Amino acid sequence: MGESATNRYLSQPIHPTAFPAPGMARAGASNIPIPPPRFKPETSELDAPLHLLGFQIDVLSATTVTGHLRVTDSCCQPFKMLHRGVSALIAEALSSMGAHVASGFKRVAGIEISINHHRSATVGDLVYAHAEPLEAANPIQVWEVWLWKMNESTMTREALLASSKVTILSYMAVPENAKDAVLAFRKYAKL
Repeated sequence: MGESATNRYLSQPIHPTAFPAPGMARAGASNIPIPPPRFKPETSELDAPLHLLGFQIDVLSATTVTGHLRVTDSCCQPFKMLHRGVSALIAEALSSMGAHVASGFKRVAGIEISINHHRSATVGDLVYAHAEPLEAANPIQVWEVWLWKMNESTMTREALLASSKVTILSYMAVPENAKDAVLAFRKYAKL
């Protein structure tokens, strides 16, 4: 198996709006910063709760979902540290978005989330999140999500904040009253 995903991802520099080519993140990409995407999806169209916290989606595809968050008082617990529930919300949201795209824009529902909190982020920190599927071809998808504190002077991943595994039921019919949600995903998804 080699090095763990945790160690592999801690040392790679990345621009907070960058994205790896499919499979690069899992394969241990080089230490060369990756160029930013050509456009940014509007998080407000894709996930209102994330948008309210200030989270920005950078990449949305069936193989990778990334984004970033500047930690503010609105996403902190009283001691000015990133609320662990916000980390879980990010993990659930990114994996659900990716599962929705991977299932051909069918309805998805999270059925289990496991999250480990390794370190904390404080007000002002930049947090980068990255989600990838372990299994996305079946009605039960499994996604891994990592959140890192970024070193802004070098744009490298400084500290792993949380790692998560999310299990999602997919390939369900989209209800009529939610068809407009599919349009936003189709607009921004990299297929």
